[in-house]
Parts: sequence; structure tokens; C-alpha cells
Amino acid sequence: MPNLLEYHIGRLKDKSREVRLKSINELRLLGDPAAMEPLEQVFKTETDVEVRKAAQEAGRELFLKQKSKS
Repeated sequence: MPNLLEYHIGRLKDKSREVRLKSINELRLLGDPAAMEPLEQVFKTETDVEVRKAAQEAGRELFLKQKSKS
């Protein structure tokens, strides 16, 4: 059974924008820096503006959280 991080990363490619948005939010809440690269890929390739913005904001939040720990 995949862990939550892998589960939500996999759902970033779902056809439903609502599923993608929910997974982006869940990755943000999990706070695992391993989600930064998949979120960056969503930002670079996503055609839906709202999904792109959500991925950008979540990635930025994870980056800043990681930066403050070091």
C-alpha cells in the first residue's frame, strides 16, 4: 500500500481538476519536502490556471518551511 505522499503525488496527474487541487492541498499539509519537485512539474506543465497557482503556492510554502529548518 503506498504511503500518503506517494498517493497524492500520483493523483497530481488525475483527469479531474478537483482531485488535483485536493492532492496539492494534501501535499501542502503533509509538509514533506519530497513533494516540491512533483509540485514544480505541475506548475510547469498544468494548463489549468487555478491548479498551477495552487501548485506554486504549495511548493513555495514547502520550500520556505524547509529553508527555515536549516
